[in-house]
Amino acid sequence: MSTFDEVWRRTVGEHGDRPFLLFREESGTTTRWTYAEFEDVVARVAGTLAESGVTPGSAVHLVLRNSPVFVAVWLAVARLGAWMVPVDPASSTRDLRSQLRRVQPVLSVVAASRTALPEGAVAIKVSETASDVDRNSPLLRGAPLAAGPATPDARLAVMFTSGTTSEPKGVELTQANYAQVATAMATGLRPEHRWFVTLPLFHANAQYYCFAPAIRAGASVALTASFSASAWVPVARELGVTHASLFAAPIRMILARCPEIEPLALKHVWFAQSLGVEHHRAFGKLVGTLPRQLYGMTETVAIVTADDRNPPVHDVIGPPVREIRLVDDGRDVPDGTPGEIWVRGERGRDLFAGYLDAPELNAAAFTPDGDHVWFHTGDLAVRDDGALRFVGRVDDVIKVSGENVSLTEVEAAAAQAPGVLEVAVVARPDPVRDQVPVAYVVPKDKAAPPTPAELENWAVGNLPPAARPRAWHLIGELPRTSVGKVRRFRIPQ
Repeated sequence: MSTFDEVWRRTVGEHGDRPFLLFREESGTTTRWTYAEFEDVVARVAGTLAESGVTPGSAVHLVLRNSPVFVAVWLAVARLGAWMVPVDPASSTRDLRSQLRRVQPVLSVVAASRTALPEGAVAIKVSETASDVDRNSPLLRGAPLAAGPATPDARLAVMFTSGTTSEPKGVELTQANYAQVATAMATGLRPEHRWFVTLPLFHANAQYYCFAPAIRAGASVALTASFSASAWVPVARELGVTHASLFAAPIRMILARCPEIEPLALKHVWFAQSLGVEHHRAFGKLVGTLPRQLYGMTETVAIVTADDRNPPVHDVIGPPVREIRLVDDGRDVPDGTPGEIWVRGERGRDLFAGYLDAPELNAAAFTPDGDHVWFHTGDLAVRDDGALRFVGRVDDVIKVSGENVSLTEVEAAAAQAPGVLEVAVVARPDPVRDQVPVAYVVPKDKAAPPTPAELENWAVGNLPPAARPRAWHLIGELPRTSVGKVRRFRIPQ
């Protein structure tokens, strides 16, 4: 089993002259590096970190937007046998204080624009521009380190979950996890391909599905400093991308804010979370290929299912590509019945190593099975004709007069209603039906929003009775995580 540093260095040796990273700043300036050029950056950053006290087993806290320095520190930490803690750069000082307490990093790498840091934090401040990794940068003053002491079992990252309902869980990932996902997700990827990364790098999607497999295959990555729905298509064209990975919410934003322009000619697009059929078709037309839905989690590392149909469809996450079970109350469910997705694997290899300092969470998350374990994802799916359809989180499915209703599915459908930009559907108590869905709508045109009566009429023609929201509320914006997941608990009562 390889380390992630070995995967990187092997590709540098085989594809050193090929492009690796294109970084487009918000100013529109794009800087490019080949694999060999960026290896020089990584070796020098590794030397600087070592001289700053980073040793095998040390933690490095990353509080950064998308930037070349994020990638350089990630690869340098891998070389040193240390581990990174990439977090949302919009984290509050309180959140940062909690993170520092839990991981005890040797240092933090943060944007110079962040003025509020917890007391006692040792920080390297950067600009989050290409200048952070040029020859004159303080980060590149260390003696180059061409190789390091990393081992496959060594921790390489702790990624915190969004913590929408409880304290964020720290997902522990090893060098072997990153080497494995690089290989698993590189299938079909060639050196001439180019991933488009606009989602935040601190999230697993960009690391697992884009950067790691690109490195394994010798492909390139086009990275933007931030996500812009209106600029997504023109920037993708400008940077010559061929592959992209998005969530459903950013796709809907792109469709709503992108004018009628010449379509792209992408070769492949992954998407996660539910899309309605009209949005799926429209985005396929816009980018030149129908997006394929996948299912995976930070904890599962590589994907668990992927839609392999030709053409792909909007509501299928595909057949399993790994060994899974659909379970309810400890028993496998028959086809057509929702069950929790359990994934079989080896901790620290094709599944995450465990939750940070949380033995009780690990005991509940894993069921031993010989040398392997079954990981309980907390997500529901239904199997039909060998393929799976995503239903939602366990707590996203409610009983309405005894009938199961997926809030996730209602959201995907309601987002296609006339005049709707985005929608969140939450459960509210009902004295007759136990629970009912209630919709919160962000209108496309705030000056001329759809009326509740118009939305109710739309629902009658497009949703089964139990799934029709019992109330429609207009709202200015939805509370979301940095990768677009709706924080339902923050929607007002």
